[in-house]
Amino acid sequence: MLIINVKENESIDKALKRFKKKFEKTGVVKELRKRMAFEKPSVERRTEVIRATYKQKMYGNLES
Repeated sequence: MLIINVKENESIDKALKRFKKKFEKTGVVKELRKRMAFEKPSVERRTEVIRATYKQKMYGNLES
């Protein structure tokens, strides 16, 4: 639970900005998005291999 102390003569906008910064640092939104788009480890590995082969085909021939 995040607690933001609003100081005297501080605008709500500044306090809200501090809250958003603290909230972003906790990583809650990132974790939520990661969980919503869950991918099985086997599928994740397969897509990683496919990407690697594609990169090898595209950029591997440039070196020689």
